[in-house]
Amino acid sequence: MTGTGLELARVFGWLTEPFQTERFTFKASPKMHQIDIDFDVFKELTNRRQSEDVTYNDILRELLKIPAASKMPKSLANGSKPWIVSDTSFPPGSEFMADYKGATYSGVVEGGKLRLGDGHSFSTPSAAAVHVTKTNVNGWRFWRCRILGASQYVLIERLRGKAH
Repeated sequence: MTGTGLELARVFGWLTEPFQTERFTFKASPKMHQIDIDFDVFKELTNRRQSEDVTYNDILRELLKIPAASKMPKSLANGSKPWIVSDTSFPPGSEFMADYKGATYSGVVEGGKLRLGDGHSFSTPSAAAVHVTKTNVNGWRFWRCRILGASQYVLIERLRGKAH
């Protein structure tokens, strides 16, 4: 297979089996795709991030001229409940993301809880963060959230005490 654009297109939608090119290894999972890249590519992507709120996915979408994703989970059509934690409300479909030890973890608000990509659901951000890290961690400082319709992820600590 040749052509970086074609390879990335496969990763962003149609990749079903791992494959390797001269410099990259591409892998797929049912919930999130992973791309192994060399250090120079990582450094360039990182340099293009204007802030921590801009994700690597945002940079790749911009470079590939792919419009921002605004997926609405099927559960929203069934009247899914918001996830209410302490004094903060996250609407159904809000997306969560965290980076830990070189891996990116994701989740979405469904049925009044945070459901992670591995299928586990949690009532608090810290319980979800402990599930990922296997150690005590403040979930409010661990997770970033993109409220449905927003373009960027924000550390959920900044959203605390607000209804969204």
